[in-house]
Amino acid sequence: MAVPDETRIAHERLKAELKVRGTSLAQLARDLGVSGTSMSLVSLGKHRSRRIEKAIADVMQMTPEELWPDRHRAGGDP
Repeated sequence: MAVPDETRIAHERLKAELKVRGTSLAQLARDLGVSGTSMSLVSLGKHRSRRIEKAIADVMQMTPEELWPDRHRAGGDP
């Protein structure tokens, strides 16, 4: 299943913003003890992980619901 262009663009923007903030998906993956692939799949919305979403959102100083509103229902439930 192909990733829509807007999702890929959002993923690339996220990676660029992480770089500006002094980290990367790869570094977050090492910090969490997960694979870089897992981080990318969550960022792209192909997989879900509350732990990974929260780690990315924390660095972005946002909540997962703010970062990925389309993934979360009102109240923050997936």
